Amino acid sequence: MSETEKRALACEVRAETDDDGRPVRIVGHGAVFNRRSEMIMGMFKEEIAPGAFDDVLTDDVRALFNHDPNFVLGRTTSGTLELSIDAEGLRYDIDPPDTQTVRDQVLAPLQRGDITGSSFAFRVAPDGDEWREEPDGLIVRTITRFSRLLDVSPVTYPAYPDAGAAARSLQARCDEIKGLAQRAVNQRRARERFLELIQA
Repeated sequence: MSETEKRALACEVRAETDDDGRPVRIVGHGAVFNRRSEMIMGMFKEEIAPGAFDDVLTDDVRALFNHDPNFVLGRTTSGTLELSIDAEGLRYDIDPPDTQTVRDQVLAPLQRGDITGSSFAFRVAPDGDEWREEPDGLIVRTITRFSRLLDVSPVTYPAYPDAGAAARSLQARCDEIKGLAQRAVNQRRARERFLELIQA
């Protein structure tokens, strides 16, 4: 099973109000397409290809505040969270519970502009990402397919991705590349040894 990763982005998230100006819904984007992230762990940038979410839109997804499982705002299976794809990326629309805690800690700060970021937790499919090095030496990861979408979250700090998960993903890819390189070296040595034997 692939590692669970989280990405916190400076995507728009806002509280929509009713006719009396009271915030009643939370709408935003959990992810955007074809836009590079900030440098992750100082090692690589990341982008999401259109179509990457196609296999996970019917997953049982939660809307959480700051990825806190104790602070549930909505859920797809209950109809209180709707996910969709638009030209920008993964859009979410949350019908949060009408509680004092949600009003005070989430809706009011959203309405004031104190909370402006979104995040999502996910797993990448085994063949769902591509790594490349650009001419200037920048390493770029493009996610082409997710295997699981776990949650979408309005977040207090949108600037910091989950470094641990990113490090594990990068390390796994580096280990894979090292393994491929070592196999190529071993195969070359075996061919050279074979030629030596038949020419002796």
